[in-house]
Order: sequence, then structure tokens, then C-alpha cells
Amino acid sequence: MRIAIVILNWNGRQHLEKYLPSVIEFSDSSSTRIIVADNGSTDDSIDFLSKHYPSIELIKLDQNYGFAGGYNIALEQVDSDIFCLLNSDVLVTEGWLNPIIQLFKSDQLIAAIQPKILSDRDHTRFEHAGAAGGFIDKYGYPFCRGRIMNVIEADNGQYDIQSDIFWASGACLFIRADLFEKAGGFDADFFAHMEEIDLCWRLKNQGYRIIYTPESTVFHWGGATLEYNNPRKLYLNFRNSLWTLYKNYTGKHLQWILFRRMIIDTFAIIKYFLTFDWKNTIAIFSAHISFHRSKSKFREKRLKLIKEVKTVNHPEILNRSIIWQFFIYSRKRYSDFRDFGVLK
Repeated sequence: MRIAIVILNWNGRQHLEKYLPSVIEFSDSSSTRIIVADNGSTDDSIDFLSKHYPSIELIKLDQNYGFAGGYNIALEQVDSDIFCLLNSDVLVTEGWLNPIIQLFKSDQLIAAIQPKILSDRDHTRFEHAGAAGGFIDKYGYPFCRGRIMNVIEADNGQYDIQSDIFWASGACLFIRADLFEKAGGFDADFFAHMEEIDLCWRLKNQGYRIIYTPESTVFHWGGATLEYNNPRKLYLNFRNSLWTLYKNYTGKHLQWILFRRMIIDTFAIIKYFLTFDWKNTIAIFSAHISFHRSKSKFREKRLKLIKEVKTVNHPEILNRSIIWQFFIYSRKRYSDFRDFGVLK
């Protein structure tokens, strides 16, 4: 089974210098390729790779197409059975590929796999982007085992059980190449953030499985492109989350779900406004304006996707609001939601 590890780089020379050696050391196999796709960097990333890693395959893109568009263009040029989409700020560990390969061989319905993602800032804790596998609530808000909102758990082995999840983090995402192509890849309109949730939702609606395995572990620095509190990141997260919900929701009450989602987002706007955080206030407000302006375009996408849906029941979707549970009932750990009977 051939694996292509594709690192999308944008002005990440310092991360390549720090993290690429681990990828090379622990991915040494005749069936594994390591590729850096440069997303129009303006730093010395390409010169660094040419000088220090001339054997690494390099795909040069003419501009920054974002995470979604950049990977779409790069992966069109890669022939493999499995794609591993790996952030440039990820430290991999010995034997990290073996459990992944075995899982893909065990079940053809497994479309994508995520390893355990711990923080490279603190190896005892999960990392924000992915942790021990991703889920969403009924209004499209994402959360993870090991990370709900801004509360990140320590890794005490509490999630060391292989399980189905709703989405796998783009920080380290293994996916069957043929299914990535069949699904149409990422939605390039997203540019960055939430595109992996959108892709995984499409795959789940097609009847495929997304799996988390603790047998493979990586360490992610996080916030390499945009820090977690950056208004641009907040804008993309809110806008793209709305797009994801609108495109892929298969229930009968989409407009009611969207209406209630708007109300919840309004509380976020008020919160930032009352704390005089004008940039984040504007970011969320602008995300909603962008969503409404693009609804006709995304309505066409939705109508096309709905015709292809094979599975509508996903036990990995929390049947209530994660925001309400977090702020009102103070449920801030994944284990607090298991009594609802919808999460494993």
C-alpha cells in the first residue's frame, strides 16, 4: 500500500527545519514518498529544501491557494493509494505509519484516519486541532475528544480506544486517494479551516467511516499559519462552519437549525462587543454577511450533494448544542457527554 506524505508549506521554513527530520527518519519505506508542496512561499523555504533536502520531492505552486486549494492542486500531481496530509509543524514518532496501514487494509469502508494528536508545546496534553478525534453538534459546531472549546485535557490514556469519529484533523489526515478524488477533494472556496470537516461529512453521508487510532501518535505545534485568537481565523471558522452545515445537513429542518445557529452566533458577537474586542466582533459579523451573500452558490452545491447521500444517521453528531452545554451546564470534557447516548 503506497503512502504519499504531502506537506503543504507556506512561509514555514523554520517549521520544515525543525519537523521535517522526524518525518524523514520515521517514514523510511520503499512504499512511502515524502513531498513538500510549496504554496507560493515568499520566504526561503524552497532554497532551504533544495540545499538541505535535495532528495525530497517538491511541488511548486505559483501562489498561495490556501489549505484547501493548495492541497487540491498538489494532490492532482501525486499518484498514491493513501494520502497523508501533514502540517509542516508536526513531529511524528517511530512506527506511526504501521497502525494506519493495517487499519486501511482491514476495512474498505474506512475512508480516513486520524492518529492521536498531542501538543508539541506540552507533550502531556492534547492539541487543539484534532486531539483524539473530531465531532460536531446539531448546529455544526465542532469539538474533539480531549478538547471542547478552549478547554484542553491532559492525555491520561482516557481515549486510548480506536473508534469512529465524525471528522479527522487536517493537521494529520490519512485518506484514501481514490475517495479524495471521488469526493471532489476539498471545497476550494473555504480557503482554510473547516475544509476537512466538510470533506469528512461528505464521506460520512456516502456511507464511509472516519477512524481515530491511538496506536499512532504525533505532536502538533499548532497556530503555525494563524494564531488561534487571530480575527482572520475566527472569520474563516465561523463562515466555513456555516457553509459546512448548509451544504451537508440532511435533516428536515435546515432553516430552523440555521435560525437557531444564527442566534447562538449572535451571543458570540455580543460577548466580543461588550469586551470591546472590535476585531473579533467584526470578524463574526463579516462571516455571516459572507455566508448570506454566497447562499445561492452553496445552494447549488447542497442540491447536488443531497442527491448523492446514502447515510443520514450519524451517531457522532451531538443531538444538542455544545455551546449551551459548555457555558450553561459547564460540561467541558468529552466524558460529560457520554450519558446522552449519542457519543461513544
